[in-house]
Amino acid sequence: MKKYTLKNLDCASCASKIEDNLTKLDEVKFVNVNFANSTMTIDTDNLEKVKAKIKEIEPEVEIEDANKEKTIVSTSELAENKWTIIKAVSGLLLLLTGIIFEKEIHNTPFHIAEYLVFGTGYLIVGWKVISSAVKNIIRGKFFDEQFLMTIATLGAFAIDQMPEAVAVMLFYVTGELFQDIAVGRSRKSIKALLEIKPEFANLLEDGEATKVSPESVKVGDTIIIKAGEKVPLDGEIINGNSFVDTSALTGESIPRKVKEKDTVLSGMINQTGVLTIKVTKLFSESSVSKILELVENASSKKAETEKFITTFAKYYTPVVVIGALLLAIIPPLLISGQTFADWIYRALVVLVISCPCALVISIPLGYFGGIGSASRKGILVKGSNFLDALTQVKTVVFDKTGTLTKGEFKVTEIVTSNGFSKEQVLEYAAYAETNSNHLVAKSISEAFGKAPDITRIKQVEEISGHGIKAVIDSKTVLAGNDKLMHRESIEHPVCNVEGTVVHVAIDNTYAGYIIISDTLKDDAIEAIEKLKTKNIQTVMLTGDNKFAAAAFAKKLGIDKYFYELLPKDKVKHIETLIAENKGGKVAFVGDGINDAPVIARADVGIAMGALGSDAAIETADVVLMTDSPSKIVEAIDVARKTRNIVWQNIFFAMGVKLIFIILEYLELLPCGKRYSEIWVLL
Repeated sequence: MKKYTLKNLDCASCASKIEDNLTKLDEVKFVNVNFANSTMTIDTDNLEKVKAKIKEIEPEVEIEDANKEKTIVSTSELAENKWTIIKAVSGLLLLLTGIIFEKEIHNTPFHIAEYLVFGTGYLIVGWKVISSAVKNIIRGKFFDEQFLMTIATLGAFAIDQMPEAVAVMLFYVTGELFQDIAVGRSRKSIKALLEIKPEFANLLEDGEATKVSPESVKVGDTIIIKAGEKVPLDGEIINGNSFVDTSALTGESIPRKVKEKDTVLSGMINQTGVLTIKVTKLFSESSVSKILELVENASSKKAETEKFITTFAKYYTPVVVIGALLLAIIPPLLISGQTFADWIYRALVVLVISCPCALVISIPLGYFGGIGSASRKGILVKGSNFLDALTQVKTVVFDKTGTLTKGEFKVTEIVTSNGFSKEQVLEYAAYAETNSNHLVAKSISEAFGKAPDITRIKQVEEISGHGIKAVIDSKTVLAGNDKLMHRESIEHPVCNVEGTVVHVAIDNTYAGYIIISDTLKDDAIEAIEKLKTKNIQTVMLTGDNKFAAAAFAKKLGIDKYFYELLPKDKVKHIETLIAENKGGKVAFVGDGINDAPVIARADVGIAMGALGSDAAIETADVVLMTDSPSKIVEAIDVARKTRNIVWQNIFFAMGVKLIFIILEYLELLPCGKRYSEIWVLL
């Protein structure tokens, strides 16, 4: 699989034609042509045949290696489109000259002056269209926009309506100019995003820093990042502290403070101090590489609307041509007093206004604009099909820890029993949990605040799903959940405690329990409230016990919650919700590696990107770079706005065409001319 740049690809339908024709080649295993950023991703063993086919389809399009070093020259929109502007202005001046002096030039012998003025203007603005139509006809390709424009305008010349012919070509060229500007701006937005790619890394070797390519740095190498430089690779700070600009990754403008042992991601900009970093990922696996790959490939995954319009245009154009032909022939034959000249003129008007360019161009650009808008907000949507899916979401399912909560467990309360002190309960629990890497164990160790004397620990047994049994100072210590107390027949006054709880028993006597609490993310409640205002159901899936789950669900205002779940249980619940949500889609939001199966199973999988696991991010359809639940609401808003714009484009384009076609057909009715004149005035 390799990516190439397609130079001079200036038409969405051209991109579609290239892709369709290359797909039919036996030598091509996979191909995707991306009009938005003028690229082609292809898997083929015969590139020369591919080039020849592209030359046959679109002679002006050239293939370049996308990885080839290029010199980027910054130019204004006027400079980039100067020849199109010159053509349009020249054509307009000749058209105005012909209209102003129409009587004088019409009376010249054989209308020489009239043909000279209008003919010159026509060729200036329409030569490219005519030549493309002729080349396509020679290759046996009819019924494209060039064919429509050429036959309509030449027909106008044939019935002595030369100003109309020039005007049609002029409007077409002007439309092309606006299209080129719009496409150019979209492509520049991609280039602006590509600028977050770091150009070098300061590799530290033998006490000296050397500038090298980020691709050549290995995991475990040490690099230095000076103030004002981009972070070239993901890594952990081993020396220094600073503020970093994360806006390129997260869309957040407020700088983030970083210090030793903090993780920094490639694409961030170091603003103040010097940072020494130990590299944890190769450049190809770094955050910036993944973001660039996601954005560049996003528009290749087409929404159903795009696929429909592309297919619709293939059948629409031949139908329009046949309809126009019937319009030119049937009325003069069936209606007395009607002339072929009048109806041929009307048929030519139908041909011109029926051109499907607006649909073929505006729909992909609409989705591309939506993906770009989302990426600027720190929301990476992996394809316009997923942007469409977000508009149909009726249920959002959340993982709890790390998604709705910060995942920062802290000891919030110690309750004692049978004469034991809080210090004793905490000390014995900390010693029992010394060798555990679980977040709960770490929070108890942090609360204890001392390095344990491991000589006091004689024996440790982990009881799966229950807790720890250890011998400390010749005392048997139990630390775990309520099930452990029942398993060991320890009498205890409280079974159900709100929150994550560790019960402690010493020598078969209940000593008390420790409550460890996680804290909600700052915008979690706001996110749930906003989803509810959009009539979206909210569900929480968690491995916590019933009472902890109930407490968080109540604080958040969650509609439904399910507790004590393993990853496979979460998948079953998602499948049940999908079955219940007929006509709507189910989104799942998670961050951990254990969430990857659920993210993959949901209609729309959403991963918390900044702190989320690689597995979750790779599996997800949408990645939230800020780990903020409120970004889900923003993603849905962007998706809905994009879809509204796309449908507005469709209805407006089809509506205008339909109105003008009706105006022509109204001429068939009695007083039809008056009706059509009233429509035009309106």
